[in-house]
Amino acid sequence: MNGAALGHRASTLRALIKDLRSAVIAYSGGVDSSLVAAIAYEQLGDRALAITGVSASLAAGELDAARQLAARMGIRHETIETREFDDPAYRANGADRCFHCKDELFARLTQIARARGFEHVADGTNADDGRSALDVRPGQRAARERAVRSPLAQAGMGKDAVRALARELALPVWDKPAAPCLSSRVPHGTRIELDDLRRIDLAECYLRASGFPIVRVRHFGVRARIEVPIADVERLRAREEQLARTLREVGYTAVEIDARGYRTGSLNEATA
Repeated sequence: MNGAALGHRASTLRALIKDLRSAVIAYSGGVDSSLVAAIAYEQLGDRALAITGVSASLAAGELDAARQLAARMGIRHETIETREFDDPAYRANGADRCFHCKDELFARLTQIARARGFEHVADGTNADDGRSALDVRPGQRAARERAVRSPLAQAGMGKDAVRALARELALPVWDKPAAPCLSSRVPHGTRIELDDLRRIDLAECYLRASGFPIVRVRHFGVRARIEVPIADVERLRAREEQLARTLREVGYTAVEIDARGYRTGSLNEATA
């Protein structure tokens, strides 16, 4: 995207957020919601509040990073403990799992907004989200049903434009890899268990610390299927024995390195 086009999208985004007048931002600390939060603070000041939902599905380190970035941006930031794990439909992990998670989050944020006099709730959905057949996002239905605003999508900003503007604004997360919730590593139909999420988190923490910043540990009971970008597959294979030993310590007795590399929504491939 050239500079003029990005400038036009950025102006549109600023106008959309200014028109909200006041807003609670569903803020995860990823690049999308961070850009919305940054522009909200720029345009709305103290009439913007960033809130992060915290639960067992949040990967280690994400909350601390979100707090630090919010402090750097200057926006007010709070956390709430979400209760999606109390919902049997969420724990059942059907194809609509994300709907139940987002519906819980947006319901809570809407309650807070109403109680404190904020006019809207906004999220970081961008114009590219959900376009791929494998990029299934039931959470977008929850956003629509709760009347959550998605200014990035409204401004026509896809991921490349989001990263470009975030970089222009010197947001340190402009190139941060996507970090969806840990439950997304579990195939649909397999019940979400807290111990399984802890295993996934420990395994991914080890791999990131070992030099693989983009990684997914797909969870199949005692078997783990590891995805890293295709350019990193051979480097990971060179460490396969050590990888298998380490992952056995967290409960995976079988480890497979996916030769096809990391793919968004790869667990949806069988049903697409």
